[in-house]
Amino acid sequence: MFEMVLSSQTEQPLYLQIYKQIRSQISGGALAAGIRLPSVRALQLQLNISKTPIETAYQMLLSEGYVVSKPRSGLFVVHLNTCESLATATDLSQSTSLRVVTSPDNTKPRELIDFYPASVDESAFPYRTWKRMLNDVLDRSVGLNRCGDEQGEYGLRKVIAEYLRSSRGVVCEPEQIVIGSGMSYSINILSKLLKDIPYIAMEDPGYENVREQLVHNEFKVLPIPTTEQGISIAHLEQSEAECVYVTPSHQYPLGTVMPYAQREQLLQWAQARDAYIIEDDYDGEFRYLGKPIPSLQGLDRGGRVIYIGTFSKSFTPALRMNYMVLPIVLMERMKQLQYLLFNPSRIDQWAMQSFFEQGHWYRHIRRMRNLYRKKHEYLIQLVTTHLSEIVEITNYSAGLNLLLTLRSNLPLSTLIERADEVGVRVYGFEQSWMNGAPHGAPQLHLGFGKLSDTELERGILLLKKAWFV
Repeated sequence: MFEMVLSSQTEQPLYLQIYKQIRSQISGGALAAGIRLPSVRALQLQLNISKTPIETAYQMLLSEGYVVSKPRSGLFVVHLNTCESLATATDLSQSTSLRVVTSPDNTKPRELIDFYPASVDESAFPYRTWKRMLNDVLDRSVGLNRCGDEQGEYGLRKVIAEYLRSSRGVVCEPEQIVIGSGMSYSINILSKLLKDIPYIAMEDPGYENVREQLVHNEFKVLPIPTTEQGISIAHLEQSEAECVYVTPSHQYPLGTVMPYAQREQLLQWAQARDAYIIEDDYDGEFRYLGKPIPSLQGLDRGGRVIYIGTFSKSFTPALRMNYMVLPIVLMERMKQLQYLLFNPSRIDQWAMQSFFEQGHWYRHIRRMRNLYRKKHEYLIQLVTTHLSEIVEITNYSAGLNLLLTLRSNLPLSTLIERADEVGVRVYGFEQSWMNGAPHGAPQLHLGFGKLSDTELERGILLLKKAWFV
């Protein structure tokens, strides 16, 4: 049995505990060369923790050469003498069980400064207003005994269509909108609507969670290089793709914003190939430099763009609510797929509709945009003042995190470990590349969404202490 002892009482974070224990098992021979580590999802279920520390631990093992990645297969333990995996691979998730043991250590855990790139400011959530919206819905108590429209409440779809038209330039009618419970829900629907399309192109690097969902839904994902202008149209044209997933307003993870000319070229590609574009506008509300560029969907004149937005970044991820705008031709196909639709609670949908109709949404967005702009500017100031000798900030015009490129000979895993030793958690994104991250200067994200000014300053000063050694 492979035993993993995790403690919530020690100062050592979970990802470092996982990393060190697997590394020890590999070095000691308990995990032989060729054994496949459990998938992130499988280990997450067995350990009952979030996937972030597991991904970070696996990334560190990969970067230090303890394991190798095989496309569509997973991570395999390497032979430490030859640095090559054995020809015969054993599945650790099938052959070995994991047991979690809680440490009796009663030491109070230290407070970490966590620069998680997808975090939002919980203190800015409009608790009282949202509670009032929910209470108003329950007081009306009309329709609570029925499931409602499978596509989403019409009133909510109507106010979302109005908002998207005014804020993102999206041209649509309420009938084209499908209310969902997250990206995986939306991709599941698209897998049925686009079932005749075998190949979907995707930015490389790109959002790994979406990539996993596409593969899970039996699409063949084609990695397309990403340039400073966004996805490479030249490489896209050479591929077999009949659909492409992009994040043009704030490319994940590199942070580039696709310029207007590039957007037009992408639309021309879709029109010429009779292909579709999945536009993920996950944080399009937060742009700090220059004027917002209209969405791809708003520029589309041929019905080729599938637009997906979410309330996770602008409101709260706890709501589990997103929306998808489908071209009219795909809406016709949707009529045959009503059995697939299981949208969020009617109560939450009605509350969000009232939140829009009473003007609270627009006030909330203005407030959050101003709040995040100030944090964004302050973090840039702190990094420039204290870390400019070894850090370069790139692509910082939008979103809730900064992309840092470090002028350091140390591997990313060492930089992450040194940060953790002083009480700061930072994040790389090597798993965002389909075929492994290219060699070069280490890069990582600093998310600022949930941190106060005091925490931002303390975090940067601690990073200075950790990295200027």
